[in-house]
Amino acid sequence: MARRPQLVPWKAAGLVSERQVSGDDVVRSTGWVFNNQKGPDLTLEEFVASGDAEVGSYLTVFGLRSPDLDKQSLVEIGCGIGRMTCAFTREVGHVTACDLDAGFLERCFETVGRFGKVDRLRTSHVTDGKTLDLPPNSADITFSYITFQHCDPDDALELTSEAVRITKPGGKVVLNYRARGRGDAVLIPMSKVVRGLFSVPKLGDWLSQKRIIARIGWQANRLNPDEIIGPLAPLFSSVEVWRNPKSNFAGRGAITQSFIGVNPHHYWVIATVR
Repeated sequence: MARRPQLVPWKAAGLVSERQVSGDDVVRSTGWVFNNQKGPDLTLEEFVASGDAEVGSYLTVFGLRSPDLDKQSLVEIGCGIGRMTCAFTREVGHVTACDLDAGFLERCFETVGRFGKVDRLRTSHVTDGKTLDLPPNSADITFSYITFQHCDPDDALELTSEAVRITKPGGKVVLNYRARGRGDAVLIPMSKVVRGLFSVPKLGDWLSQKRIIARIGWQANRLNPDEIIGPLAPLFSSVEVWRNPKSNFAGRGAITQSFIGVNPHHYWVIATVR
């Protein structure tokens, strides 16, 4: 762990979630980890409802809501405690939820048991933060949202390759990234300092549970679309880069699409695997 400080906040949040009695308590104590919400009045139901809205939008806008969706398989990389997983299990026939923290995966099962279709769910532990313990060509859709930006750059690229590896020919990878912005000239160096502090015994665990400090430390990379698409282009039959209408991100050989629901700092790579 000392050599991979970017994982410390997630492990710490996972430990906090394991100590809570109910899903509502988990959301109140760690909800800001997943969707930047906090407060004593938050409920797990509200938390899941925010994921329901996003999943519905993305499936429709990204053209993923096919007539046989309830027969397909989807892998979600970075499921957390199941904010979006619940909606996926209601829409897709087979869902595999992946996360680097085993505590999150246990809570994900509980969340889906209350608000989704748990018989459609299985989980997979990403023990090293970069490798998926799943067979090749096993998913129709591989999806990840607000996860890769929190990974070490090499880990983010490896997870991207893993997403392609596990996706069937003709299937789609639907992956979210954060691009470089003006504030990153200060934020990214600051985040490296914070992650270094995460490695300090006792101090690191305490810092990783402080909302503002942890969110700075999580900003582990900024990748442009070409860094994602370039190495994998031979494995794609088509590629789209989805961005906010006010953004100007583009990728080599990719069709550019826009959707108001995309964060202006983020973009999606949506590609069909050969």
